Amino acid sequence: MDIGLIIVGDEILSGKRQDKHLSKVIEILGARGLALSWARYVGDERRRITQALSDAFAGGDLVFSTGGIGATPDDHTRQCAAAALGVPLALHPQARELILERMRDTAREQGVPYEPDRPDNAHRLNMGVFPEGARIIPNPYNKIAGFSVRDVHFVPGFPVMAWPMIEWVLDTHYAHLAQGPAGRERSVIVFGAMEATLTPLMEAVEAQFADVKVFSLPSVDHPEWGRHIELGVKGRAQVDEAFAMLLAGLQAQSARLGPELVR
Repeated sequence: MDIGLIIVGDEILSGKRQDKHLSKVIEILGARGLALSWARYVGDERRRITQALSDAFAGGDLVFSTGGIGATPDDHTRQCAAAALGVPLALHPQARELILERMRDTAREQGVPYEPDRPDNAHRLNMGVFPEGARIIPNPYNKIAGFSVRDVHFVPGFPVMAWPMIEWVLDTHYAHLAQGPAGRERSVIVFGAMEATLTPLMEAVEAQFADVKVFSLPSVDHPEWGRHIELGVKGRAQVDEAFAMLLAGLQAQSARLGPELVR
């Protein structure tokens, strides 16, 4: 399965907060031998969130959506998910019990009476209102659950909650996708070359080694190497053989080479 990430929130697009999810999700996936295929940023606008989620449900990918599942007026993700699915919203019984449990815990910690019918507590139950048929994602931080529908999984925007919830989803429902540690990379710095002249060599290496990907990362102002291209291969097998073919091709072109890198 391809894996995607949707990051919801005006605060990210306005620059009020820096997104931390993208790099962390890449790390979480990499630890399981998985990789992110795409990411999408969406502001707090119902039309755009609904469209992004419609695409996610229709695409067949494993998708994580962060943010917008609270119960304040600027949280729209739960409603947009229901709209994208064409189903009503409903209070999830298990999510309800977890929210009530959280209320009891809070009341006990603060030394005040447990009053679930108090208006502010009754409003908190809205955080357990999900699209009909959703499954819950446990929240180890404060018990306020996220939810899943098909292969699309919704977690809060707070990293301290979202990241363990994403790990739980992967380890509980997608352990069969895990492939062990991520593959290896080998690359070399190439000076004075044009990507167009290197493309036939890159294509030849990929044709010879079907499970290896060739990559080209040009730079114009690197503080150490200046203008250059980092040319390399990555994969789980035959990386060394593919890199040897790449080096031989570069040497045949009399390319000026710099340091070799291994990741």
